[in-house]
Amino acid sequence: MRSYYSANLSDFENDSIDHILAKMVMNNVYDLNDLQRDAWIMEITILKNELMGFDEGRILFEYTIPRMGKRVDVVFLHKGIVFLLEFKTGSEEFTKAAYNQVLDYALDLKNFHSESHSRIIVPIAVSTEALQSEYNIYLYEDNIVHPFGVNGNNIWKAIDAVSEQFEATEIDYVSWENSEYMPTPTIIEAAQALYGNHNVKDIMRTDAGAQNLTLTTSTIKQIISDSKTTQKKSIIFVTGVPGAGKTLVGLNLASDLHNSSDDEHAVFLSGNHPLVTVLQEALVRDKVVQEAKNGNKISKDTARREVISFIQMIYHYRNYHFGNDIIPREKIAVFDESQRAWTHDEMASFMLKNDKIRPSEKFVRDLNFSEPGFLISTMNRHTDWAVIVCLVGGGQEINRGEAGMPEWFDSLRSSFTDWNVYVTSQIDDKEYLRDRTWEELTAGLNVHVDGNLHLSTSMRSFRSEKVSDFVKKLLDNDLDGAKAVLQKFIDKYPIFITRDLETAKNWVKEKSRGNERYGLFASSNAARLKPRGVVYARDRNSISPEKWFLNEKDDIRSSYFLEAVASEFETQGLELDYAIVAWDADLRIENGQWQYYKMSTRMNPPNWSPIRSANNITYLVNAYRVLLTRARQGFIIYLPEGVDYDLTRIPEYYDKTYRYLKSLGIAEL
Repeated sequence: MRSYYSANLSDFENDSIDHILAKMVMNNVYDLNDLQRDAWIMEITILKNELMGFDEGRILFEYTIPRMGKRVDVVFLHKGIVFLLEFKTGSEEFTKAAYNQVLDYALDLKNFHSESHSRIIVPIAVSTEALQSEYNIYLYEDNIVHPFGVNGNNIWKAIDAVSEQFEATEIDYVSWENSEYMPTPTIIEAAQALYGNHNVKDIMRTDAGAQNLTLTTSTIKQIISDSKTTQKKSIIFVTGVPGAGKTLVGLNLASDLHNSSDDEHAVFLSGNHPLVTVLQEALVRDKVVQEAKNGNKISKDTARREVISFIQMIYHYRNYHFGNDIIPREKIAVFDESQRAWTHDEMASFMLKNDKIRPSEKFVRDLNFSEPGFLISTMNRHTDWAVIVCLVGGGQEINRGEAGMPEWFDSLRSSFTDWNVYVTSQIDDKEYLRDRTWEELTAGLNVHVDGNLHLSTSMRSFRSEKVSDFVKKLLDNDLDGAKAVLQKFIDKYPIFITRDLETAKNWVKEKSRGNERYGLFASSNAARLKPRGVVYARDRNSISPEKWFLNEKDDIRSSYFLEAVASEFETQGLELDYAIVAWDADLRIENGQWQYYKMSTRMNPPNWSPIRSANNITYLVNAYRVLLTRARQGFIIYLPEGVDYDLTRIPEYYDKTYRYLKSLGIAEL
């Protein structure tokens, strides 16, 4: 049930407190402690007194917000308006955290709850023992009232004041309560919900994009089942546009099979250290909070020991199996961002430097496998069946030593031709093939093509799935194509450009509401934004991804402060609501074409030097592809003006790129 108790106002007034409480307890799926029970009794008692003067309405206690894995204390539907009441029983003050919490619920309903799209939504924080303060009732442009607070004796006054101020059409209570709910969670929210045993169907949209995701998951499970039945080994390549939900597919599989029998146990592996760090920390924090709500106090260390068996860094898994014949416990291994797996040379270099392994140099050099080859060989130790699921992002390689898709196929062709290989025809694209042809990539392998293994719709931006397509055309220098795509979504998903950093900062702050997150991005190759106050420190301790993505607005290490700059390395696979993308002269337009540069300290004085390596050009383009697809709700490009007195920042380095971006239809602030 979506709520623990729901009734028309007249029925609520006639029901006894004990009867209402009994229904809530019966529908509660968690252990009920005394603190929660007492809070419910107080809420029921207060509302029986406060709502008795109204002649109509419907009340819902503990209404579920699946995307966030949380529940609104009380929803009251009255005179066509949706009132959200978040109680802080016993509290004597109104806190910003309480306002943000109830505003987040309002935003969730406005964005994802069909029957609430056109409704006035009123988020109210109820601090039961607070002295009543003054408040003003006014709307955001999307008909959400600015959150305000009342105490336990002024709820009816607030509801009455709002009802008198605004007119609204009547609500069909049954339709509202059973409304279609189409959320698109962040990857952090999705991981928390799945780890908390929510079904993926509860937290996802139900439109075509989400159906594609569900179909992909079903197809993978069928291949796993067939592999087990036929005692075959299979490798599955899942492709998709940025933000399409590849990581979510992997997390869902790992969640479903994490506590499965030994014969089907799955593990989620990623070489993306920031992503794993952020997800592990988010799950740890959430588990500690949820256990506390259930009356169980556990330490973060205790929670972390459980979490790391669900999501692991790939090198921990790899190192455990290196130099031995240990058969993995897992029959199913999910490798996220498989295109970033290492070449033989990069893997050998890492192994030789790793103090915990310390293999002989001859042993490492004689090892014929790249990282893809070694990982396949590890799963190949099973004597019956095994499945590898590779989640692949086209155009996502961003660092040296990343082998890309061809290395997986070369490894299979070299030593594992008995494996079944499942792919989609979308792999026949330069972003996946690099310098190969489809025939060269698949030659000699037992290949099965299945279109269900491609995720074609971006789920990251719930306002428009067209953003990734626009970014691709922008970086492909497809002027007409980019202009046409932008016009299809610019009214729903704002993109701006500015030459002033403070303008950009003010824009993201003004757009963000509640706990909607924003941050400042720049390419790791950006070397001359420093004079403008955008400093990306290249040492490994420059930014803590888990603090940047998870900490609150009062923490200077968080993204909210717009001081710590995140690059493509810290942000790949993660997302914010709004973003500032600071654009340097490393990627610039010259003679109508993109040109690629790096800062050379070998020059005297240092200056930009053209990038000659095809791989390094790919890494730079992909860095901007990553940064331009991090925002769920909109972004602004900060492209500074150059100066004549600095040869590394002369105006033409920036102005031509600025004019190109404006020519696509991006408006200036």
